[in-house]
Amino acid sequence: MYPVMASPLDLTIDTAPDLCDAVGKWQTWLQVEKNVSPHTFRAYTGDLGQFLNFLRNHYDGEIGLNNLSATSLTDFRSWLSRKSMDGLAASSRARSLSGVKNFLGWLDKQGIMHNAAIKLVRTPKLPHKLPRPLEKTQTFRLLFDDVGNQDWIALRDRALFTLLYACGLRINEALGLNLSGLPRDGFVRVMGKGGKERQVPTLPIVMETIAAYRAKCPFAETPDRPVFVGERGKRLNQGMAQKAIRDLRSLLHLPDTATPHALRHSFATHLLENGANLREIQELLGHASLSTTQRYTEVNAEELIKIYKSAHPKSQNVVQYEDE
Repeated sequence: MYPVMASPLDLTIDTAPDLCDAVGKWQTWLQVEKNVSPHTFRAYTGDLGQFLNFLRNHYDGEIGLNNLSATSLTDFRSWLSRKSMDGLAASSRARSLSGVKNFLGWLDKQGIMHNAAIKLVRTPKLPHKLPRPLEKTQTFRLLFDDVGNQDWIALRDRALFTLLYACGLRINEALGLNLSGLPRDGFVRVMGKGGKERQVPTLPIVMETIAAYRAKCPFAETPDRPVFVGERGKRLNQGMAQKAIRDLRSLLHLPDTATPHALRHSFATHLLENGANLREIQELLGHASLSTTQRYTEVNAEELIKIYKSAHPKSQNVVQYEDE
C-alpha cells in the first residue's frame, strides 16, 4: 500500500463523512484492485484533492456526495478555467480531469452516486508530441564511453542505462527489480502498468554490465534486495537515476533529450529502423494499444523527410547537368 497524501487531499476539513468514506474506498480500489503505479496514485489523489478544495470554496462550507452529484457542467468548466488561469498546461489540466473522472466513474459503477455532467466535459486539446529518441551514436556514447570513473555507483548507472536501452523498460520497471528477478534463460520478467507482467528478451551485455556492478557493490545480496541501490543500500529512486544521466550527458556533451525514458524511445525506434514490426515492438514495450506504438513510425517518417530534403538535389533548387 502507498502512503495516502495528507495534502492536498485533506479530508479533515469541511468534508462530510459519506464523502470521506467514499474517497477511502476509492483509494483502496486504486491500490489493490487496479494496482496503479505510485506515480498515478499520487497524481489522482492530488488532482481529486484540488477539485474538492475548489468545491469547498464554491459552496463555502462542508461538501459531501450530494454536492458532487449536483456539480454542473458550468462548475467543471470553471474549475478547469481556474487551472488554466493559474498557468497549468493543457496536459496537466487533462490529467487533473482524468483523476476526477476516475473517481466519479468509480462512484457511479459502485452505485454510490451519479453525476450526469462529467461525461459532457471535454478534455483539453493536447499538442501532438512525438517521442524524442537518441541517435544510435549518442546512445552508444552514453552507454559505453569511458568517463574515467569506475566506482560502483558509476558501474550501477551504466548497468541501469544499458538495461533500459537493451530491453526498452520504463525506469520504474527497472528500479522495481529485485535480485531474484534478474534475467533468466535470456528473459527478464517485469511488472508493467496496471500490474501486467511481461517477458522481455535480454542481451549478454545486460548481464555483463550488471555483473560488473554487483562485483563492486558494497551491500550484501539477498533475493529480495533491489538490484539497483543508492548510497545507503536502499532501492534507487527515479530522481537519483535522472540526476545520474544529467551528469553523464553533461560530461559527454549530449542533448537535454538524453533521459532515462529517451532510452526506451531509442530502443523502439532503433528496432523499427532495423526491421521489427509494430506488433513485436508493442509486445516488448508493454503497450496496451497499438496506436501508442505507432508514434514511432511518425518519428521514422520525420527523419526520412529530413534525409530526403538534405540529399535530393532539387530540394536545394539546384539543377545539375551531365556533360554531353
